[in-house]
Amino acid sequence: MRRTYAYIISIIFMISCFPQLSSGQDTIDFPLKIRLGIEAVGPVSYYTDRNILNTEVYLSADLNEKRSVILSGGYLDYKYSQYNYEYSNKGFFVKAGMDFNLIKPLKSQGKYWAGIGFRYGISHFTSQVPGFSVDNYWGSISGSIPAQTSWGHYLEASPGIRTEIFRSLSLGCSVNIRMLIHTGLGKDLRPIYFPGYGPGANKTSTSFSYFLIWNIPFKKIRVIQQKAPPEESDDTEDNTTNR
Repeated sequence: MRRTYAYIISIIFMISCFPQLSSGQDTIDFPLKIRLGIEAVGPVSYYTDRNILNTEVYLSADLNEKRSVILSGGYLDYKYSQYNYEYSNKGFFVKAGMDFNLIKPLKSQGKYWAGIGFRYGISHFTSQVPGFSVDNYWGSISGSIPAQTSWGHYLEASPGIRTEIFRSLSLGCSVNIRMLIHTGLGKDLRPIYFPGYGPGANKTSTSFSYFLIWNIPFKKIRVIQQKAPPEESDDTEDNTTNR
């Protein structure tokens, strides 16, 4: 719940930074940029919960004023334990896709972004159960499950916003909605938690991401900005007034 409130506050803050510009310009010079982003929630959370280390970085490049391609990757080290059960999963993930900016070029100026991204994700991980015990009528049973290596595949939609807070430095946040395609272990042996996706027992998962982003301009393009059509006078109203 706290993360939800923090996310909402971040959105309100960054939207307040968006410029309020008037239209009426025929063309503008729009800067295309390469961006390097580092996800901040995972490393910070590790200091409060040593059982999960999740890191992610991404690289994106603008194709035009609306679209950009993106490639991201990260690492997960996850541990879970209770009184009769232990589980661990570690590995890496890679995601590739495209982002779409819904803000008009005159307002975004290459500094502000609000839109949605779509990704295909693939995860390679090793999971194991170092130990477990079960008590029943005949006594106690204990054992372990050796390490198994597998691949996970999923789709992701990421609506979010991004704003430049200092020169070449931006802050962004997004909601990540994922749909599981395959884990390679069968529906009865899905991993409890695996890299890039989250809870493997669920067909869908969600998370929040906050990114610190370094922007590198590499090109400018000329973008046509259409003027708003002139307002037409209401002849009927004028004639009525004259009468």
